[in-house]
Amino acid sequence: MPLAGAAAALLAGCAVGPDFHAPAAPAAGALATASLPAQTADAPGPAGQAQHFALGQAVTSRWWTAFGSPGLDALVDGALQASPDLQAAEAALRAAREGALAQRGGFWPTVDASLASTRQKTAGPLSSPLADGDVTLYTLHTAQLSIGYTPDVFGGLRRQVEAQDAQAEVQRFQREAVYTTLVANVVGTAIQEASLRAQIDATRQLVDLASRLLAAAERQHAAGQIGGADVAAQQSALAQVQATLPPLEKQLAAQRTRLAALTGRLPGDPLPQQFALDGLRLPAELPVSLPSQLVQQRPDVRAAEAQLHAAAAQVGVATAARLPNITLNATLGSSALGVSQLLRTGSGFWSVGGTLLQPVFHGGTLLHQQRAAQANYEQAEAQYRSTVLTAFQNTADTLQAIVSDAQTLRATAAAQAAAQKSLDAVQRQRELGAAAQADLVLAQQNLQQALLAAQQARAARLADTVALYQALGGGWQTSAALK
Repeated sequence: MPLAGAAAALLAGCAVGPDFHAPAAPAAGALATASLPAQTADAPGPAGQAQHFALGQAVTSRWWTAFGSPGLDALVDGALQASPDLQAAEAALRAAREGALAQRGGFWPTVDASLASTRQKTAGPLSSPLADGDVTLYTLHTAQLSIGYTPDVFGGLRRQVEAQDAQAEVQRFQREAVYTTLVANVVGTAIQEASLRAQIDATRQLVDLASRLLAAAERQHAAGQIGGADVAAQQSALAQVQATLPPLEKQLAAQRTRLAALTGRLPGDPLPQQFALDGLRLPAELPVSLPSQLVQQRPDVRAAEAQLHAAAAQVGVATAARLPNITLNATLGSSALGVSQLLRTGSGFWSVGGTLLQPVFHGGTLLHQQRAAQANYEQAEAQYRSTVLTAFQNTADTLQAIVSDAQTLRATAAAQAAAQKSLDAVQRQRELGAAAQADLVLAQQNLQQALLAAQQARAARLADTVALYQALGGGWQTSAALK
């Protein structure tokens, strides 16, 4: 009885190899490299309001709605429905889950039924006792049921199932990473489109200004007030501003085709939404997760953890391969010359057996496979630590970028106001003959740079806000769309 109890306990609970435990969360107390202020700086004009940091607040599942654009909301929803990348990730997840379920079949006995019919002829002296007299040509029918079972004595199968389940988790988190990246790319591309439209509008205003100044210079030249060099300088200033338009329009077209691809459309398919900076609201409150929350929210960290779990289970699989293996089998069947005689008395046969297999010599293959599994585990452990470090780095960089963006926008807004004031002053002086044409051209160039820098700074605040949502995990863990 004690031996039977020990055997039952062995069959029920023994599994060689390391038992996996999730790595502890980092002990870091903050995500930012420096003390994070309660809020960012503010600046005059659109997208200039201060943003507040909400420590410990979770990322909402539909965080992109904080930008206040119904067109953007519809675009993201369409991308989630039509993106081939997300569909491929979902198919990979289904395949991994089915593979994990298939692996569980090893816990059960295998049962196979077969029915065979054989037409054969034997020599007279060797006539089958199944045949009557000297009959040497007959048909033999055999019905057979075969049962096989391999007890998981040392837990090798359980470790295989554990590894397969962990691989399914890897696919799950990879699907969530695709989801998070897709949403961030759609929102980020829409913001970039809005930024380019704002830069194009500002450039066209500058082209109009340069054209009007050129017309004034030509009138002054016709009246003999200025020389031809001054007119040529203004013509050059106009041409330089005009030359900046095609690259911006090229970038805008590229953003439109990128949005089409992200939403499952071909470049020629109509994309109803168009985005402008004035149509996007800067979120006033930003979530900032605690370090212990970040490792649970980032899908890349969770995928690395699941990969580490799978590698740990594979160590157990390789270890169990070096231990004894027991196989039980049984066969039950019947053989007869006629199908109707298969179940008659005397036609049946059966067998019961078992095999104990102990690997003895495989040329070192099993030992080195075990060592390779251990090395793979150590590699997965190092990759997990690297992924965590990258996650913290990304988040810290993004938080610092948001703080700096607000300061940059304040500076560019002041520079724009100063450049406009300078141009107005130089233009009046030029009309009075108190300023040179070169001063006017320089003032135009300064205004152009200030206008474009201001629009880019506005877009940067929006784009880095998107980057923060993505760095914090993108809210997949609260989304009902992901199960």
